Amino acid sequence: MSLLSRILFFFIFFSLIVGCSVREMPALCQSDCVQPYGTILGSSPRGVNAYSNCQSKCVNYKPNRFNDVYTGIKWQCVEYARRWLLKNKNAVYGDVETAADIWDKVDHLTHITTNNKIPLESRLNGSIHSPQVGDLLIYARAFYDTGHVAVVVNIDHEKGIIEVGEQNHSNKLWPGNYSRTIEFIIKGERYWLLDSYLLGWKHIVD
Repeated sequence: MSLLSRILFFFIFFSLIVGCSVREMPALCQSDCVQPYGTILGSSPRGVNAYSNCQSKCVNYKPNRFNDVYTGIKWQCVEYARRWLLKNKNAVYGDVETAADIWDKVDHLTHITTNNKIPLESRLNGSIHSPQVGDLLIYARAFYDTGHVAVVVNIDHEKGIIEVGEQNHSNKLWPGNYSRTIEFIIKGERYWLLDSYLLGWKHIVD
């Protein structure tokens, strides 16, 4: 094969690969993006990047893996929470159809190395227990018809705010090492997070 033929072959091959990739990307992941799909929005204090999902209606069924472990489909909220737990706890939760299902259908994490089950406790908003770093905030199905999950990445008791990490919420660039803040109040010795649709938080029982 001549040099010119080789160049032509690789050009055609590359064009086909790129063309397939573009065609496979759903239209809703390419239009009206808050930030372009796949853009790094920010990183949590423990170094877990969050990526833009373009907009809330985008669903790209391509799977993501971290350290050869499946974390979910790109770049949904469920994927971020699972990847955060994998990186920081070396554990993941099982498959769910929607983020809201984590509340009722997930009662443990599985340790990647030992395969041991780590219990998760459901704490309703208004719990006597304060949220802690690593807790998963779970939102009702009425939110986007799927619910939502965010990870508590920092708590400031003096200011009465919780900082969270997440994907596919606003798809905006993070203002710091967190996606957004949520105010909370303590009333009757119970912690109330002032956020619509929030059911409560899943806590890792050490």
